[in-house]
Amino acid sequence: MLKAFSFGFFFVIFMGILSCSTTQEPPVLTKSIREGWQLRELGKEAKYPAIVPSEVHWDLMKAGVIPDPFLGSNEDAVQWVSEKDWVYTNEFQLEEHWLDYDQVALQFEGLDTYAEVSVNGHRVLQAENMFIAYEADVKEYLKAGTNELKVVFNSPLRVAKPLHDQFNYEFPAQNDAADEKMSVFTRKAPYMYGWDWGPRLVTMGIYRPVNLRAYNAGEIRDFHLKPQSISEQAAEVEVAVEVHSLLHEFGELDIYDAQDNLIASVGEKLQKGANELKVSFTVEDPKLWWPNGMGEQHLYEYRADLRINGKLADRQEQRIGFKTVEVVNEPDADGESFYLKVNGKPLFMKGTNYIPQDNILPRVTEADYVQMLNAAKEANNNMIRVWGGGIYENDQFYELCDELGLLVWQDFMFACTMYPWDKAFLANVKKEAEYNVKRLRNHASLAMWCGNNEVQVGWENWGWHDAFGYSPEDSVKMYHGYEALFKELLPEVVADLDAGRFYYPSSPISNWGDTKDFAIGDNHYWGVWWGKLPFESYNTAIPRFMSEFGFQSFPIMSSIKRFSEEKDWALESPVMNIHQKSSIGNVTILEYMQRDYRVPEDFEDFVYVSQVLQGYGMQIGMEAHRRNMPFCMGSLVWQLNDVWPAASWSAIDYYGKRKAFYFTMQRAFEPILISTETEEDQLKIYLVSDLPEHKRGKLVLEWKDFTGKVYQQKEKSVDIASSSSEVVEQLALSDLPKGFIASKGYLKMTLEVDGEKQEKHFFYRRTKDLKLPETAVKISQKQVKEGFELTLTADAFAKDVYVDAGKASGIFSNNFVDVEAGVAQTILFRSEEQAVKFSTKHIRETY
Repeated sequence: MLKAFSFGFFFVIFMGILSCSTTQEPPVLTKSIREGWQLRELGKEAKYPAIVPSEVHWDLMKAGVIPDPFLGSNEDAVQWVSEKDWVYTNEFQLEEHWLDYDQVALQFEGLDTYAEVSVNGHRVLQAENMFIAYEADVKEYLKAGTNELKVVFNSPLRVAKPLHDQFNYEFPAQNDAADEKMSVFTRKAPYMYGWDWGPRLVTMGIYRPVNLRAYNAGEIRDFHLKPQSISEQAAEVEVAVEVHSLLHEFGELDIYDAQDNLIASVGEKLQKGANELKVSFTVEDPKLWWPNGMGEQHLYEYRADLRINGKLADRQEQRIGFKTVEVVNEPDADGESFYLKVNGKPLFMKGTNYIPQDNILPRVTEADYVQMLNAAKEANNNMIRVWGGGIYENDQFYELCDELGLLVWQDFMFACTMYPWDKAFLANVKKEAEYNVKRLRNHASLAMWCGNNEVQVGWENWGWHDAFGYSPEDSVKMYHGYEALFKELLPEVVADLDAGRFYYPSSPISNWGDTKDFAIGDNHYWGVWWGKLPFESYNTAIPRFMSEFGFQSFPIMSSIKRFSEEKDWALESPVMNIHQKSSIGNVTILEYMQRDYRVPEDFEDFVYVSQVLQGYGMQIGMEAHRRNMPFCMGSLVWQLNDVWPAASWSAIDYYGKRKAFYFTMQRAFEPILISTETEEDQLKIYLVSDLPEHKRGKLVLEWKDFTGKVYQQKEKSVDIASSSSEVVEQLALSDLPKGFIASKGYLKMTLEVDGEKQEKHFFYRRTKDLKLPETAVKISQKQVKEGFELTLTADAFAKDVYVDAGKASGIFSNNFVDVEAGVAQTILFRSEEQAVKFSTKHIRETY
C-alpha cells in the first residue's frame, strides 16, 4: 500500500493507489544536434567533418591529419594539437513552429573545457569546467530555416599559463607529463595530462551530446527521490522537484509509479524562476536493493508530471533502490574502523578501481560500458571506485551499476597534488560539485563520496615540501587551501544536497609505509611494486580497508600486435618503453619474475609469464584481505581497465581482453573461498564466506604428483558460518606422504557445497623450482548457443594454461587454468564468430 503526503499552499492527500489516465505527452520538443559538424583550427580555412559527441584529436585522426597516438611511437607527434585553438561549427535547420514555444534552450552535456558558444553570431555561453553541463536560452537568436552554431575551444594549456605563472613555485602534480604543471589550474580530467599508466593527450571537444529543448510555461530541472527511512516493513520517501517556471501561475506536481498509478500530488502558486515542490509517500513492504552476491537489485521507477494552469508542461522519470548504506569509520579496540553496512549488515567489499576507458572519451560506446561493468560483476565485484583523476562518469555508467549491484565509491576529481585556493577556483569547483551531487544522488549504487585521491597522504608523506622547495609560509597557505576545498566546501555541498551520505576527505587516510597506520581507516598499499617488497608482504600488511594495491603486466599478445610491429617486440624497445609509463615499469616486472618464475628468452613468452606473475601476486593480496576479516573489510584492486594499450596494472586491457589477473580476481572473490597461508612449518587452510547464510560442506585433500598419482587422501565435513573466515585444517609442511616429492607434486583441495565443487592447488615450491613435466594440452571444441565450449586435457599437469582465440572477438568465462593429468577442464568462449582457431600456452612451454 502507498500513502501520500504533500506540502505547499494547496495539497491533496491520496490514500491507497489511485489510477489515472496519463496518455497525454508534455508539449516539449527536443532536437539532437549530432551530425553536420565541421572542425577547423582557429584562423585556418581547412575544415574536417565531425559527428558529435567528438573530440579534436579524434576528428583529426579520422581526417588523416594526425596519426593514431595510440599506435607505435605516435604520441609525441600529436602534442601540438593541444597548443592550438579549435572551432566546431554546425548549420542546422529549425522549423517555424519551434519559435512558437515560450523558451528554447541549448543544452551541452559536456564541453571539454574552455569554450565559447555562439548562435547566429550571438555569444550565448562560456564554459570553463569539463565536469558540468551548460544550458542557455537561445530563442531570441534563432530563426526559422538555417541557423549557425559555433563553439570555439581555447587551448587549456594557454588558458592555464597566466594562472600558473602567478605562483613562484610548482604544484606537486608529478603525473603531469610536462615541465610546467598546468593541470591543477584547470577543471579538466587530470589523467589527460599524463599519468603513470596513460599518455599525455590534453583534449578539447564536445564530448557529450548537444540538444535543443523547447517548452512552454516551465520545466523540471531536478527530480530527487529521498528515502527518509527504510525497513523491510516500509520505506518513507520524500520527493523534491526543482521547477523552473516562466509564469507566475498555479502549478501541480503529480507522482506516478511504474504501473501508472498516481501516488502523490501537490499544488502551489509558482514564482517566476526557481521553485521547489515537495511531496512524500510510503511504500509498504519494499523489496530491498542489495549489492552483487548478497541479493537482488530491486529498482523502483517513478515519474513526475508538472502541470501549469492545468496543462502538462514537463515530465521526468527516475529510478531508486531502497537500501541503507552506513560507512562505519570510528575508533575501536584495534584502531579506527572502516567498513560498510548495507541494509544493516556489515559486508566485505570486493572490487576494483575504475579509470576512464579511453583518453578520447567519445570513443567509449554504450556496448563498452555494458561489457566492462558486466565483467566487474562476473568477477564477483560488489564495489567499484570511480577514481579521482578521471571523470564523473556518464549516466549510463551509474544506471548499469544500479542494475548490476555494484556499489560506487565516488571520488571528486582531484588526485595526487595540492590545488589552488583562490575564490574563482573554489567557485568553479562548487558549481561542479553541486551539479554532480544532484546528478548522481538518486542512484541506488551510490555508496559514498570522497574528496580526493592521495592528496592528504602525499602532503604528509611524499616529501613535497623539500622536493618543491616550499617555504613555511607557502606550506601554511597551501594547506589552508586544502582544508577550504576538502574539509569545508565539498562536505558542505554533500551535506546540503545529499544529506546522510558519507563523505571522506581523502583516500587513503593512512600511510602504507608506517605499520601502525594499517590499523587506521583505508590504505593504498604500494610496498609491492613501488617498495619492491615480495608478494608475501600482502600476508602481513593488512589494513582495515584496502582501497588500492596492484602490480603490472603486459597486455595480451594479440593486443600488443595491434599497436606495434614485430621489430618492436622486445622488453626495452622504444615502442614498448613509450607504452610503459611507470618510471620503474619493465625492470620491476623482470625483477619480480626472477623471484618466482623462470624468465623466458622469447618476448611472447615473457608477455604471457608477466600476466601469470601479476595474477599470482594479486591473488595473494586479495585472499589475505579476505582471510583477515573482520579486521580488514575491503579489497579494491588497482585497476580494472586501461585508457590506452600499454603495460599497466589493469585486469582488462584496452582492447577488452581479460588478463590472468582478471581470472585470479574472479576466483579470489568467489562467495566461498578456499585460501591457504603458511607460517613457519605450518600450512593453514581457511574457508572464507561472504554468504548471509550458514553452509555445510565436504573438504577433500589429495596429495598428487604431476602425473596424476594420488599419494594420500583426506576428507572431512566442514561448517561454514555466514560472513566468516576460519581455519578448518592445519598441516605441517614437512609432514608429506611417503614417496611424495615436493617439487614434483601439489596438494589439491576440493570443497563441495550444495552439490557444487570448488578446487584449489597448493604448491610446496615456487613455480621456478617445480619440476613440471613436458606435456601437450589438447583442445576439443563444440559450438553452442553462447559460442564455443572448450574441453582441455593433458597427459601430465599443465600449469597456468592460457587459451588464445587469436583475432576472434569474444570473452572467455575462465582462462589461465591448471589442467591436471587425465582431468578435463571445461571453459566457455562467448562469441558470435562462426569459426575460431584456438591455441594454448602453459608455463612449462616457456622454459
